[in-house]
Order: sequence, then C-alpha cells, then structure tokens
Amino acid sequence: MNKISIIIPALNEEEGIEGVIRAIPKSELERMGFDVQILVVDGNSQDRTRELVTKAGTEVIVEPRRGYGRAYKTGFAKASGDIIATADADLTYPVEDIPKFVKVLQEENLDFITTNCFAYMEKNAMSLRNRIGNGVLNLATRLLFRLNLKDSQSGMWVFRKDILDSLVLKSDKMSLSEELKIEACHFARCRWKEMPIQYRPRVGKVKLKTWKDGFGNL
Repeated sequence: MNKISIIIPALNEEEGIEGVIRAIPKSELERMGFDVQILVVDGNSQDRTRELVTKAGTEVIVEPRRGYGRAYKTGFAKASGDIIATADADLTYPVEDIPKFVKVLQEENLDFITTNCFAYMEKNAMSLRNRIGNGVLNLATRLLFRLNLKDSQSGMWVFRKDILDSLVLKSDKMSLSEELKIEACHFARCRWKEMPIQYRPRVGKVKLKTWKDGFGNL
C-alpha cells in the first residue's frame, strides 16, 4: 500500500488544530489506496495544543527548536510516506483538497505541487500589508529564478518525498516555504505545478512577524 504523510507545524494552536485534523479526508485517501500518517510537529506549545492532538489520536512530535522551517525539516525526517502533504494548524488551508492534489500529482506524473492562496482568497484572510509584501517577494522570485509563481509564500504543498534528497534546505524560519519552491522548481528541475486554493481567515493568534519575516524571505 502507498503511504501519505500529512505534516502540520504547530505552536500554541489550540483554537484551530482539532478542526484541521477533523477536516483531513483520511477515509477518502484510504479508499484511494493510501495508508495515512498525520504528523503534528509542535514547537513546545504552552497551551493545550499537544493535549488536543493526542486526544484526536494523532501523532505529535515536540521540536523545542523554534521556527517554521525547523518544524518542517523535523517533520520531513520523521515522515514515513512516499508522498508528503502540508498545511498550517490554523484552518487557513483546505486540507479537504489533498486527495484532489494527490490525483493530479499521480495522473500528471508530477514531483511537486504548490498552491496559490490568492486564487480564491476569502475576505479578511490576508492584510493589505501582507498582500503587498507577497507581491514584492513574488516579483523577486520571478526575476531571480524565472519561476512563474503566483504565490511564492504558500505553505500548502503535495510532493513526492524522494525529491527531498535533491534539495538543499537551509532555513529554519518562514523562508523555508520560498526556499523549498526555489530548490524544487528551479535547482532540482522537478516536474511541478501551481494549483489554486481557497484561503481562509486564520483561527488563533497570528505568529507571522511581517517585517522581520518578509525581509528574511527576501
């Protein structure tokens, strides 16, 4: 049986994490022939995040080293699936669409799928400041690497785990999201596609440090 690992980084996400786990279409993926591993990588939360994940019967790994990128790199190392899917713990990303992306990955013989949050973004899901910042980073990605990405910052991806062997991922911070796309789509020359998603308002406290993270990404 094929296996898919769904990795969710979390830090003090007690308000949204249960909803994310419930929304994962595990039964549909199993009908598609996948054994499903759901893996929450927790950055040493001080709220009830780990308690709620455990209550939901989901695997949790505590990663005391802080950072979005650090959480993902730890998750990648622990993932046992031959396909990896990702999402945040705040209900912004449509995890219910994971089966659709997996089908596209398989049917079109792709290595890497990233997503475009701007395609069907709900009202108030992203501030004007963040929209402008994303626009600057998208332009820089196109100019420097000739990658026609509409959303270089999206944190929802579906990809074959074996491409990780070809990627050099250095960042432990938010910039891992952009680094992963550049490594996979430009340097490793993976077969890739960007797909539109519905992006929703965040549930819980915002962790993004807009200016610091933005300049770090640039």
